[in-house]
Amino acid sequence: MYGEFTVTEHFEELRRRVIFSVLALIAATAVSVPFSPVVLKFLKYPSGGAIERLVFFGPEEAFLIYMRISVSAGVVIALPVMLFQLWAFLSPAIDERFRKYAFLFVSVSFLVFLLGCSFSYFILLPAALKFLLSIGRTDLEPVISAARYISFVTGLILACGIVFEMPVVSFFLTRIGVINAGMLRRKFLYAVVVIMIIAAVITPTGDAFNMLMLALPMLALYEVSVWVSFFSAKRKVAV
Repeated sequence: MYGEFTVTEHFEELRRRVIFSVLALIAATAVSVPFSPVVLKFLKYPSGGAIERLVFFGPEEAFLIYMRISVSAGVVIALPVMLFQLWAFLSPAIDERFRKYAFLFVSVSFLVFLLGCSFSYFILLPAALKFLLSIGRTDLEPVISAARYISFVTGLILACGIVFEMPVVSFFLTRIGVINAGMLRRKFLYAVVVIMIIAAVITPTGDAFNMLMLALPMLALYEVSVWVSFFSAKRKVAV
């Protein structure tokens, strides 16, 4: 059982799981490298044609841009493996009856992550880019740095994917008895403050418009997390 392991064994198990995750990320990144130009065109789509060309300002910058794209794509590809490693590390802390749901945990977590990435790509990014590129357009001509644009887009996409995992985390923490729906409901005002801070940190530009564009879905996800915690606790009692 989980509690029978020593601290050293816990750290050894964690180290092993992290190594597997890193190797999966490296392999996925390597596979993504030849496709990075295609992914770059894909990442330009949310601008709605407002950005036709991206520029770089150093001899090594183009290489670093393609590597950043490859690593970002590698994170998405390797995520199921990393989620499985996370489940394998944490599952001993869960009731034995629920350890068999590894495939369900990985599948749901990955689908929710993709849902968050899709929200950012199809809804958040187009609105944010349209707003930001419209500012000063009559007096200024935008010359967009490829490095800054890719950092902006990939950062927001991956951040939204992570944020959308809130209900899954709520389910897991409720199962192991760390939280419950009543606790989440009582801490709502604190959650609002934390969410606003997280949204301000995650949003690459830091402006109020984009911060609210991310904070509002996070508040909705918090509410979903409360209900997930409520129903998962109900099921737990019924088992």
